[in-house]
Amino acid sequence: MTRIFLLALCLALAAPAAPAAWAQPMVSQVRIGEHPDKTRFVMELSEAPRYRVFTLADPFRVVIDLPELRWAPGRGEGDQKGGLIAAMRFGLFAPGTSRVVLDLSAPARVSRVFVLPPTGNYPYRLVIDVVPVSRASFLAARAAPIVSDPPLDPASSAVAVPPQPEADERRTIVIDPGHGGIDPGSRSLTGVDEKNIALAYARALRRQLEAGGRYRVVLTRDKDIFISLRDRFGLAERVAGDLFISLHANNHDSPRVRGASVYTLSEQASDAEAEALAAKENKADIIAGINLAEQTEVVSKILIDLAQRETMNLSKQFANGLVGELGRVTKLLGNAHRSAGFAVLKSATVPSILIEIGYLSNQTEERLLRSKKHRIGVSRAIGAAIEAYFERQTSLNRT
Repeated sequence: MTRIFLLALCLALAAPAAPAAWAQPMVSQVRIGEHPDKTRFVMELSEAPRYRVFTLADPFRVVIDLPELRWAPGRGEGDQKGGLIAAMRFGLFAPGTSRVVLDLSAPARVSRVFVLPPTGNYPYRLVIDVVPVSRASFLAARAAPIVSDPPLDPASSAVAVPPQPEADERRTIVIDPGHGGIDPGSRSLTGVDEKNIALAYARALRRQLEAGGRYRVVLTRDKDIFISLRDRFGLAERVAGDLFISLHANNHDSPRVRGASVYTLSEQASDAEAEALAAKENKADIIAGINLAEQTEVVSKILIDLAQRETMNLSKQFANGLVGELGRVTKLLGNAHRSAGFAVLKSATVPSILIEIGYLSNQTEERLLRSKKHRIGVSRAIGAAIEAYFERQTSLNRT
């Protein structure tokens, strides 16, 4: 018997969106149906979409690229599953491109992709059928993407390098709000996503640093969009950053665990928990449906080369001072400065640290993370650590 899993996507109930937003196609519902010979994935849309559908291995995924869509999902949409589909997520992948990623419970191929026109109470429907295959068959097929006619435009880069102002000798601070777009990061029990917390703290830190006029501040993202790990630290290098600060919020199996921590890059993890966290953060590109087989080993294996030694030492110096400042305004984990193989900290030229501001899995800390007062306090502490770090560097250069 076919089982249908409905995902009701609530329509916007608040103030009207801008005209450009209303011009975007909208998804109103998603269904997953189990059949004896296939699993069917159906999206209901306000207009016939252009699309690009392809599969990826290790882990097995179906990736669906679409024009930028208006989504209004309800809570629990990430829990939808059925048949060969073990999980689903969606979000903005690049300017003009939305992406849906279906995690598969076993190797499968896409057997059919088609669009049904409106009929009765149904709008346009994009239908994707997947059928089980062996791993060997999947790898041997190397299936090309299935594309619409006319085809979807290629995804553009989400990272724009800001122009370098002439005669600007200020230090450049690159702030990296973790996750974004199709990659929500951790999620609290009340439905708060890490990607939104990280962006709120990044904007607060930017305001704090720009207020003094001493720094040029660059954000890797300033909206809810996916940025690859390589593009994050790559931007820091292209703008000749003097510091790279990646902001995150964590989850833990125990709801009692809370506290901030600071991470730097290391060949060997300082402890098992740091190693597990790095492994989780390094999966961001997989979550977003990127084929790591096409990436160089610098991203997929986190190789540490000699050019990084001095950068790593400077990162540790900044991290040590930052832990002291954060301890003045928020609770810290024990052994608050930790290290592991974080891909986002791989820059060979820009001192880089990753801050886990707190735990969304702890109710008290979740409330703190959502408060403006806490954002301001944390931003001031980071600002003070930055000031002390550069004062020390200036002093050392003089001697």
